[in-house]
Amino acid sequence: MYYELYVDVFFMVNFTMDAILLILLKKLLACPAGYGRVFAGAATGAAMTCIAIVIFRKTPVLRFVVFHGVINVVMMKAGLGIKWGRELFRGWVLLYIESFLLGGVFQFVQQYIRRGSMFFLLAVISYYLVSVIWKIILFFSEKGNRYCEVEVFFGGKNDRLRGLIDTGNTLSDTISNDPVSIIDRASARRLTKEKKPERFRYIPYHSIGKKEGVMPAFRLDKMQIIRDGNKINVEYPLVAVSEEELGSENYQMIINPDILTGGKKNGDKSGSSTSV
Repeated sequence: MYYELYVDVFFMVNFTMDAILLILLKKLLACPAGYGRVFAGAATGAAMTCIAIVIFRKTPVLRFVVFHGVINVVMMKAGLGIKWGRELFRGWVLLYIESFLLGGVFQFVQQYIRRGSMFFLLAVISYYLVSVIWKIILFFSEKGNRYCEVEVFFGGKNDRLRGLIDTGNTLSDTISNDPVSIIDRASARRLTKEKKPERFRYIPYHSIGKKEGVMPAFRLDKMQIIRDGNKINVEYPLVAVSEEELGSENYQMIINPDILTGGKKNGDKSGSSTSV
């Protein structure tokens, strides 16, 4: 008994499923990777799967290790740019939860669409059903709903970051009372490399391990918060530049939740402040 494998069909099937999984994972982890990179990662995973099927066809144990310990990791790194460590492991676990969920939804839908040529329709339907299921799960998961994508604009440049909406961030400007979000130093440097802010405010703060401190803050031209498919535009938000790493979960910005509820005064671009 033998099977005929059509590599082109096998590649397209794997590419489609990998792309769906990566898009879902991008939303779950709020990764700032663009869709071009996501599709490139899916193509990489599909190509490696085709090669592994041929090379390791007679060594099922080694094939299992390569499939689950190498290809999926490379696919996530290539498609989403997830850093090594805790966040990559979290992404790997979520990828398999997605896979099991997508497989179950796919089989459920398949019983109502019998024709094999309808594979891509099945895949699209399954994607939207899984997306709805994840939204329901995230609705009941406070932590999962805290992450978002943030696009920041300053001086003609823009950058896409991963943000954490932190209810513990109550920083505000003592002059304008505007809520203040926090951006990591590396991201602030990239954003202000070509044009430096004309004016800084200094925001006093206190945190665990440090009773008192100050952070330099400046106004962005704009900030766009992307959350659950919705976009919130904030004009001239204040951001403070963190002196330390923000966290171990691969986020580059801490969003003040007051921004989401309108607790801001975006009209103040040049009020009294300490400047350098």
